[in-house]
This record gives sequence, structure tokens and C-alpha cells, in this order.
Amino acid sequence: MDADFSHNPEDLLRLLNQCNNLGSDVAIGSRYVKGVNIVNWPMSRLLMSYFASKYVKMITGMPIHDSTAGFKCYKREVLEKINLDKIKFVGYAFQIEMKFTSWMLGFKVFEVPVIFTDRQEGNSKMSSGIFFEAFIGVIQMKINSFFTSWK
Repeated sequence: MDADFSHNPEDLLRLLNQCNNLGSDVAIGSRYVKGVNIVNWPMSRLLMSYFASKYVKMITGMPIHDSTAGFKCYKREVLEKINLDKIKFVGYAFQIEMKFTSWMLGFKVFEVPVIFTDRQEGNSKMSSGIFFEAFIGVIQMKINSFFTSWK
């Protein structure tokens, strides 16, 4: 959950319920699973975020509509299974890499629709370096997955 007040704390219970009671291992608070549920974003930011997730889905094959979402719940077993020392990305792409790794390890990932509002505090950390890390890194991550043992 981001600390910029863009996520509704009441949705935490929905994510937790998805993992604790409905059989998911990872619950993603998704902005795009049921259309576009974003309030007060500039169109350029919305389009970049939306098409970034489309790009990730196309390259990786993950059945996730919002791969860059930062609002999520991981069961403890998922985090214990992921070798966090091997997570390479440092920018927003780390969100993608964590979801991809969870999915490749066979964990059940589910998207819970949420309404996302623009941040009330803080500033974006997006930069051209972070953008290119994600753009090129997703391709590298997919290629590397062919040579990785996921068991």
C-alpha cells in the first residue's frame, strides 16, 4: 500500500479476505480489472499506466490486468518462497517482477477491483531510467524465465 493516500484503507480487508478466505495467494488491488477505475489522474499518466500493463501482459503472458499495481496482499508462503535477493528491479518494475515470480512459482494471483485516486501527499518517482528499466527489463525477465527452474 502506498503512503500517499491513493489507496482506500477499507480495501485492505477485501485484499485480506481474498487471500484468507477465497483461495488466493496474492491479491492485487486492481485499477483495470473492471474497466478503468482511476480518479483525478492526467490522461497522459493514465494512458502510460494502462498501456504499461497491457505491454507486460503481452510479453509475459500473465493473466493480470494491473501488473504495476502497488496495492496488494501476499500470503506469507509466497514471500518465503520467493528468493528476494534475486529480485533485480528497483523502480516500479519491481511490482511486475514480484507478481511475475509469484505467478511462475504457481501461486494463485487474483485481482480485486479498487478505485484508485491520485496521491494526496508526495511526488512521483517516475523517471526515464525507471521507465526504460521496466520496458527492457520485462523482456529480459521473460527470456530469463525460460532458463529458470520454478519448482
